[in-house]
Amino acid sequence: AEKDWAGGSRGFALLWGVPSGVILAARFLGPMPRAIIWTVMLLWMGGACIANARRCQRTHCRFTGPFLILMAALVAAYAAGVLPLGRYGWDFLAGAAVIGSALLWWVSERILGMFTATGR
Repeated sequence: AEKDWAGGSRGFALLWGVPSGVILAARFLGPMPRAIIWTVMLLWMGGACIANARRCQRTHCRFTGPFLILMAALVAAYAAGVLPLGRYGWDFLAGAAVIGSALLWWVSERILGMFTATGR
C-alpha cells in the first residue's frame, strides 16, 4: 500500500488530477488541439495506471490503465475522422472515459479487493 501512487493525494494529483484538469481545459479548444491534448493526457494516465499496477498490484489500475489507453486511441480515431460518432462525439468520449474509469475502479475493487497479486 505504501508504494501505491493512487493512495496518496500528491501522487494522485500529479498523475491523474492534473491530466484530468488539462483535459477539461482543452474542452474549449479547437478539435485538433483538443485531440492531441486528450490523447496525450489519456496515454499519460493509462501509463501511470499500468505502472502503478506493476508497482503495487493496485487492482483497478490493471483495468483502468488499458481502458484509458483504449480511450486515447478512440479519441485519435474520432479526430482523424475514422470513428464516426457524430456531432456529440467529444461529449460521448468524455463521458465514456469518466464513467468507464469510475465503473472499472469501483467494480474491480469491490469484487477483487484493493490490491491483488498478479501471480508473478
